[in-house]
Amino acid sequence: MEDAVNRPSTLRVFWLWLGFILALDQATKSLAIVYLKPLHSFRVIPGLFNLCYVENRGAAWGVLAGNQVFLIAFTLATMVFLFWKRTVLFGALRCGSVIFTLLMAGILGNLADRIRLGYVVDFLDFYWNQSHFPAFNVADSAICVATFLLLFFQWVHDRQASPLKAH
Repeated sequence: MEDAVNRPSTLRVFWLWLGFILALDQATKSLAIVYLKPLHSFRVIPGLFNLCYVENRGAAWGVLAGNQVFLIAFTLATMVFLFWKRTVLFGALRCGSVIFTLLMAGILGNLADRIRLGYVVDFLDFYWNQSHFPAFNVADSAICVATFLLLFFQWVHDRQASPLKAH
């Protein structure tokens, strides 16, 4: 039996959505470079949300900054692993193909920046008073949504596979 992640129709949809998310990510980053870089920051909702320009030269929260070759190699290895193991990791999960698509699109979006620019462009800045959440982008959002969905649907799958026995 063919799982949802590997059906030909699902793979076509995967490539379409991956392309859409990647295009949205790259377009918004290009807009950030053109319009936000000169301003550095633009207040959208005072006390809550700004658009800002940040060059992240590391991974999440700037970890491993300056190690672009390692980050690119690690990202490529991660993408190969996820594609190779997609059936095992996502095939049995409800929305598995959506999770896989979001992860791959997000990873590819940030990889494109690393290769093309040497850093990842971040521009969404949420904060409360003086406490700012690290700036992020569309690719980061796709990865975070995919991670949440993966954890939730894996939990649902595990509960359905082995329901709690009444004592």
